[in-house]
Amino acid sequence: MLPVHGDASQSGTVPVLFVFFRIPVPRLLFDPQCVPVDSVAGEQCVLDTRLNGMWLRQRFAAPEDWTQESSDERPGLLATRVPIPASVLLPIVERSHGLTMLLTQRSPNLTNHPGQIAFPGGRADVGDSSSIETALRETEEEIGLARRHIDVIGTLPEYITMTGYQITPVVALVQPPFELRAEPGEVDEIFEVPLAFLMDGMHHQRRALELPDGAGHRTFYAMPYERFFIWGATAGILRNLFHFLRA
Repeated sequence: MLPVHGDASQSGTVPVLFVFFRIPVPRLLFDPQCVPVDSVAGEQCVLDTRLNGMWLRQRFAAPEDWTQESSDERPGLLATRVPIPASVLLPIVERSHGLTMLLTQRSPNLTNHPGQIAFPGGRADVGDSSSIETALRETEEEIGLARRHIDVIGTLPEYITMTGYQITPVVALVQPPFELRAEPGEVDEIFEVPLAFLMDGMHHQRRALELPDGAGHRTFYAMPYERFFIWGATAGILRNLFHFLRA
């Protein structure tokens, strides 16, 4: 079993690169951690009274009106190719000390997106009956989290990436104790981040740069936590969860 951080092994419907896909994608032209912070979103955090399983279930059952944040990855994509369906699971763990979000770090030895942070998930298979089925299947394959521990409470709007994927984020509550097993060669580490940290606009950095050789302008969100650099589509999806819960 590969390293597990944060003691993870014990234990309705909502947006720079994904880290778990199995097709070749363009090599990054920059180191995202070296990109300067352009601004901090700074919105008020989601109230503590909302960060519990009962309230989250109620919000997804009867969502308020809210505005999805636009993605910098969309322009021109759909005009050139049909996006590939994929799903990720947002596993919210109900710890005694508060809710946490379970995330993975991709293996540093992979060709595509080595070492990046991601939700468990991946592209849809022909045999998948739904986007939720894709997320559950991929999660069990990648981190060994059995379906009996997962209570799906809703989905967020689809997120389209510049690598050509149309991602359905599936939100679920996970009740410990449970066992995890990282897929060798694909997942290097499994860890948890307090949901309260991720749902605070003061931790949402907007970074911007001019790409080399006149390749254009790039902006993305980042949410650094301890030694983990959460950024790109993972951070973008978390921003949408943030807006959804604040509405």
